[in-house]
Amino acid sequence: MGKLTVTKCPIDGLYIIEPTVFRDERGYFVETYNQRDMEEAGLDMVFVQDNQSMSKKGILRGLHFQKEHPQGKLVRVIRGAVYDVAVDLRKNSKTYGQWYGIELSAENHRQFYIAEGFAHGYLVLSDEAEFCYKVTDFYHPGDEGGILWKDPDIGIEWPLAEEEISLLERDRNWKRLKDTQVHF
Repeated sequence: MGKLTVTKCPIDGLYIIEPTVFRDERGYFVETYNQRDMEEAGLDMVFVQDNQSMSKKGILRGLHFQKEHPQGKLVRVIRGAVYDVAVDLRKNSKTYGQWYGIELSAENHRQFYIAEGFAHGYLVLSDEAEFCYKVTDFYHPGDEGGILWKDPDIGIEWPLAEEEISLLERDRNWKRLKDTQVHF
């Protein structure tokens, strides 16, 4: 029913996915995932788990990655808005250490696919946001790594001032990319 538009980002392995939204006087309908449409667009990953989280404005979750069991992620927002960021951790990539960011919201229905080998994080821009994501590998306790959200070598331009951002102690204390062991 629904076709989608897939746009390659400037960093290989990142895609913006925009499903067709059917609107009428009752509201809207959107097909949020269709394996056939994804495969036709050249995206043939297999998802094994769906996750959902809710966060308040100014919460920054990330920048996370899985060390031994990397996950591809298809992320979207079903309530509110976030600024979503991926950082290339693939050592042999010509874009190693570069980042890409996009606003995802319940209103724009955009989705962001982040391949294995990236650190990922998002900052909540609305009063609250509900964030959903599909992953290509199961969660493995103890396998999470991270990169400092404000690593000056990466230079992410977060859309809120530092004093408006709230992080867990763990996320505040990740090391810079140059001091982090990555195996991709």
